[in-house]
Amino acid sequence: MNIYGSTISMLEKGLDYSSTKGKMIAQNIANIDTPNYRAKTVSFNEVLKNAQSEPIHAYRTNERHINFSTKVYQPGVSKLSTLKYRQDGNGVDMDKEQADLAANQIYYNALVDRINSKFNSLQNVIKGGR
Repeated sequence: MNIYGSTISMLEKGLDYSSTKGKMIAQNIANIDTPNYRAKTVSFNEVLKNAQSEPIHAYRTNERHINFSTKVYQPGVSKLSTLKYRQDGNGVDMDKEQADLAANQIYYNALVDRINSKFNSLQNVIKGGR
């Protein structure tokens, strides 16, 4: 029996995605002056497409059971190889990175607030509503 439900698990995956995206944005900002550096991005859609295209397998006790898998997917990190914003070949746009950083921070804070709310609800149930 899972007392937490799937909500906390999904919020955890969202926090993982946001954390990975934040690291990529910080790495892009840190390499703003590196010649020929290509900006990196985190794409959840890429991971979702890959997950849907892979065959799904699991232990089945009957051939009529549906196949499934418990494989964990991490957000996909990819380079934006076609973008060049400066003469030295650097592909980092500081304005875009700062906007992405702000949006990611808002997303992360919303997830943290939601997970805190979920834990407060569980704590309230455990205390018996007191």
